[in-house]
Amino acid sequence: MNANIEQNLKKENILLPEVAAPVANYVGWTLCGKTLYVSGQLPTEKGAVVYKGRLGESLSVEEGCAAARLCAVNLLAQLKNACSVLAPEKGLNAVVKVLKLEGLVSATPDFTDHPKVINGASDLMVSVLEEAGKHSRVAYGVASLPLGAAVEVAGIFELDV
Repeated sequence: MNANIEQNLKKENILLPEVAAPVANYVGWTLCGKTLYVSGQLPTEKGAVVYKGRLGESLSVEEGCAAARLCAVNLLAQLKNACSVLAPEKGLNAVVKVLKLEGLVSATPDFTDHPKVINGASDLMVSVLEEAGKHSRVAYGVASLPLGAAVEVAGIFELDV
């Protein structure tokens, strides 16, 4: 496993927040075998959506990328929470691999830079988890997201549990 995760978080100036409570009838994560599915995370800080609006209308690609990065921070917080329950002795070092990220971008119909936006999440995963952070991915546009969020990112991970 990657023993540098905590160091990489510090290098990125990231203090993982407390996990956000679900806003509807679902759980933050669920495990099937060694595969962990983490529910979609919004670009929130302290319970408030930081990036609202639509790409191609009120937000730039750079702002969308920052929103995706913040979603990834919240995804890592959920991942850490899951690891603390499933493998408390290992913590985040229980992560074997990021298998897939799913990125949703609230965008106008003519916006086509969804992959650039979701790079904000992908780049952070690789920066923090190094080789284990390399993943498959889907990035697509939607008409709207919960709470007016600009971006939402979900993840699938392999754990050593």
